Amino acid sequence: MNLTTEAWIPVVWNNGRPGTVSLREAFEAGHEIRDLAVRPHERIALMRLLICIAQAALEGPKDEEDWANCLHRMVPASTGYLERWHGAFELFGQEQRFLQVADLTRAAVEAGEDEGNSTSKLDLALATGNNSTLFDNAGGSGRVFDATELALMLLTFQCFSPGGRIGVALWNGEQTAGKGSSEHAPCLAGNMLHAQLRAENLLRTVHKNLMTRRQAERFFGHDSWGKPVWELMPQKRAHTEAVRNASHTYLGRLVPLARAIFLRDDRRSLILANGLEYPSFDKGWRDPSATIITRTDKGQPKREVLRASTEKAVWRELHALTVKAVGQDPGGPAALQNIFEKEECFDLWVGGLVANKAKLVDTTESVFRVPTAMLGEPSQLIYEKGVKHAETVASRLMRAVSIYHQQLGDGLDRSEMKDRRRQILRRAAAQFWTDIEQAATLLLEVAVEPRSLGPRNEWHRTAWGQTVWSSASKAYEYACAHETPRQIRAYALGLRTLHTKNADTQPKGEEEAES
Repeated sequence: MNLTTEAWIPVVWNNGRPGTVSLREAFEAGHEIRDLAVRPHERIALMRLLICIAQAALEGPKDEEDWANCLHRMVPASTGYLERWHGAFELFGQEQRFLQVADLTRAAVEAGEDEGNSTSKLDLALATGNNSTLFDNAGGSGRVFDATELALMLLTFQCFSPGGRIGVALWNGEQTAGKGSSEHAPCLAGNMLHAQLRAENLLRTVHKNLMTRRQAERFFGHDSWGKPVWELMPQKRAHTEAVRNASHTYLGRLVPLARAIFLRDDRRSLILANGLEYPSFDKGWRDPSATIITRTDKGQPKREVLRASTEKAVWRELHALTVKAVGQDPGGPAALQNIFEKEECFDLWVGGLVANKAKLVDTTESVFRVPTAMLGEPSQLIYEKGVKHAETVASRLMRAVSIYHQQLGDGLDRSEMKDRRRQILRRAAAQFWTDIEQAATLLLEVAVEPRSLGPRNEWHRTAWGQTVWSSASKAYEYACAHETPRQIRAYALGLRTLHTKNADTQPKGEEEAES
């Protein structure tokens, strides 16, 4: 199977119908494709591949002016490039294979073919090996996958495979790195949350997310452009030039070789071991789709990637995601450099995988219609204050629920009741945050046009502030029964706490309830 000419990429056409396309068709018919039709981590991996092909084909663009004028060149340049590098995109065969390592053999023959040697290991959503069940109800191994499925699984696994124990193999006679352990693949490092621009069709979406050579130099330093990994494929770990290109350049890292993999022709089994090492943000490399924020660690400011989380919805971080930044400075994805003031709004896609150590927990995905004014500091500050206002009200809600249960005398403040207390507070918090998430556009409206706040930033005067308080009241009512006289008395005392300004003290266990 050759990825350039055989259909394997799931898409949705402009007329709403689903389909699959080859890499060549993704560019040739890109103006007729509305979007990719895949899961969040697969979308990130596919976009990185398409961007990498387009940038390598264009050998740029050089600067902002060249970027603005290169859209019409993308299709002929990319299809010509795919024709020249046709052989590098073979999934099987005796010659170079796509994202696979030649001359890879098992270090030792083990008894039987276990889960670690099944191609099902490549699908991060299946319950196999260290993976938890995300979308899989079948479990077990022995699955046989179509070549089209394997292509997408392989690409995504190289970007997102979690760290942990891994097999050792011989790569051109030399043992693979790590001595049986591995780090997260580069797109999963730090539980990174990825953000990309989305346009009216796939071709324009790819164009919107291109970096210029000038931008790459500002982000990554001199001589950091590089080549796609298939143009300079490492033949062994000691292949210094190829390894540096793959792990320390912009184009090299877009489609990584984080694992040494060789697919067997039966499509059931593979050889899997550690691949190349990729420095993360902590070691000086900023991914172009990452957002960098500043946290306080032991009283000192520390820069880190914005993490994908199941506990905190992405809209609460939109003020950080929309900061235009360069290099290691705090701010959102590099593609924001391609948004200009003449545009009233833009679509920002945000997603990623959530991992706990070596196990994948969940996926996250959001799409925001963002006013261009949010790229400015005044709107970002107002938005952040609006989120903090909601967090303050959430603290009061948690305190009110705790007071209610204290008055009932059900002993939730005892240490042995920690799990029960956490469950009750989380239920109230989830109700509150779910309700106000539906109204996040009201906060965007205030951030763009803050006159409704008044001269003293009075959030209760805004539609956003009113929704926050209404949601808090509903969540309190939902969490606290008030039918018996005793319950009614406790309910009234808790309600008074909810509406008292000095009731912002975080109750015991609230940190467990934040979501």
